[in-house]
Amino acid sequence: GFDCDLTRAVSRATRIPVIASGGAGEPEHFLRVLTDGEADAALAASIFHFGTYTVASLKEYLDKHGVAVRV
Repeated sequence: GFDCDLTRAVSRATRIPVIASGGAGEPEHFLRVLTDGEADAALAASIFHFGTYTVASLKEYLDKHGVAVRV
């Protein structure tokens, strides 16, 4: 997963938006970094390349858990 402790520390230390990158392997990792890690956004590529997850399924998961997503 993402390094939530580091992401939270950076988010609290700056006023610019923080985008978490690297480490996503499943939807729960995004949920944790966007909530516990206080990231403004998160990015990933390989999680989608293998076809296990789609962008739509990730957005649905996050929405279901109360994280605002773009349509």
